[in-house]
Amino acid sequence: MSALPESLPPADPAALQLDRALQLLQQSGRDALPGAPGSAAWLQAVIDGLCEISSRDALTGLSNRRAFEAALNREIDRVARSGEPALLLMLDIDHFKRVNDHHGHIVGDQVIRAVAECLAECVRPMDLPARIGGEEFAVILPNCPPAFGQTVAERIRQRIEQKVITAGLSLRLGITVSVGGAYAPQWVRSTPALWTERADLQLYRAKSEGRNRTCLEPTPVSNVSAEEKGLLFGTTMPGDLE
Repeated sequence: MSALPESLPPADPAALQLDRALQLLQQSGRDALPGAPGSAAWLQAVIDGLCEISSRDALTGLSNRRAFEAALNREIDRVARSGEPALLLMLDIDHFKRVNDHHGHIVGDQVIRAVAECLAECVRPMDLPARIGGEEFAVILPNCPPAFGQTVAERIRQRIEQKVITAGLSLRLGITVSVGGAYAPQWVRSTPALWTERADLQLYRAKSEGRNRTCLEPTPVSNVSAEEKGLLFGTTMPGDLE
């Protein structure tokens, strides 16, 4: 056996990182990139593809939590400037642990993908459906008037309820979700955390009232919290949050 050389030329870190980027793009199904390798168009396609991968949930293809949180921040700012209504829906698959325990994680993944497909089918191009946790989903609906909020939420819930998962020769599994929703305060500099908390409260109400139902705040919030007052006026007094 011939002796190994005492030293090898150092690898080019940029080349290694580019190879890894191309592997990620290939694994995501992006085999063909426009332009000649190394050209400006080709490099831009690599960058665009990596940005797309970083914002997508690998299992469902929906936006992931990172993209959802960025969109939530943008929507809070937009509502504060424009006053247009925006609805946030939070969804949780009912009894999902039972699915994994009784049928295995492969069927569990099927259920998650099925819910994601229903969400994608029910929303407008301007809306943003996202998978934000294991069996947790969210939808940001810009410019959604309160008169239509319940209708939209119910359409999503009913579409999922009609879905049937099949596996093998005998398994036919129904799915239901609990849905909670809240509107962003209009003309108020709020925070994503406050908005999400209010939508979560409605989700918990839907689950506690029996699941497979939608619960939205009766009317858009008109009261301004102490924290939101501080954001509105650029300062928060120590006693405001007590």
